[in-house]
Amino acid sequence: MSVSVVLKNACSTCGEGPHWDDVTKCLSFVDIMAGDCHRWDSQTGDHEKIHIGNPTSLIIPREKGGYIVSQGLQLAQLDWQSKQLKPILSVDLEKPKNRFNDGKCDTLGRLWAGTMGYETYPGDIEKEVAHLYMFDKEQNLHTIKDKVNISNGMAWTADNRTFFYTHSMPRKVFAYDFDLVSGNISKERVVVDFTEKSIDEFGIPDGMTIDLNDKIWLACYFSSRIFQIDPETGKILQTIKFETSNITSCCFGGPNYDELYATSSTIGLTAESLAKQPLAGSIFKVNNINAKGVPGIAYQG
Repeated sequence: MSVSVVLKNACSTCGEGPHWDDVTKCLSFVDIMAGDCHRWDSQTGDHEKIHIGNPTSLIIPREKGGYIVSQGLQLAQLDWQSKQLKPILSVDLEKPKNRFNDGKCDTLGRLWAGTMGYETYPGDIEKEVAHLYMFDKEQNLHTIKDKVNISNGMAWTADNRTFFYTHSMPRKVFAYDFDLVSGNISKERVVVDFTEKSIDEFGIPDGMTIDLNDKIWLACYFSSRIFQIDPETGKILQTIKFETSNITSCCFGGPNYDELYATSSTIGLTAESLAKQPLAGSIFKVNNINAKGVPGIAYQG
């Protein structure tokens, strides 16, 4: 296993939402509180960014062209060439301090995206005021789950029968039975529980991805680590340690989907900590992980 830096200090605040586009061979990601959308071309090495206003927490390609992005409590369409942003809808209007957080598309190309309560410091959150939503191909919004604190990483098994969902506080990952046709989830159970474990070693569960063998790869804020976990047993199979503490999310990419890309953040680090962690906010690539993923799904609406 080897860890390298793809883009040093690419994000001044919180890098998040990595998505590998198999068509363009580009990695897209966001810098949440800076309000920037980034795109790195793996073939040319070109790195571009567009400022759309903070906070922006997800960027996912659209099958019809461009991207779907979040901006605060709003979902919007972004045309990369013209840099034009077209609002679609807003959520959680009764809680204007909430914001969108992580998002991902299921096999049918529906966007699953969650919100989070107002956060004064990583993990210090207004509780049970946010939601998990599903945004279908007809651009209808469905509320999947309420009383959420920090909605975060998502993944589905290869057979589309199980949905994994990170609820960052109280530091758990849940599994649900998943009905692909309806999008309904049921039978909630805990598959990862870090509530009694050290923050320094296990951190706060954040973004995640899944490999071809249905093992989840969970990035943990404050821990410097991504864990490969067997969700059936809860056993940690592999641990990847980085030279910065705030690892936020990950996705598979590369020609064979055997490279793991990871984002990181500077938020919550003091000036002294930042001096000791010069790679905070960087984008990393991990090779030789003995696992492969699948292409990220574009939004079909």
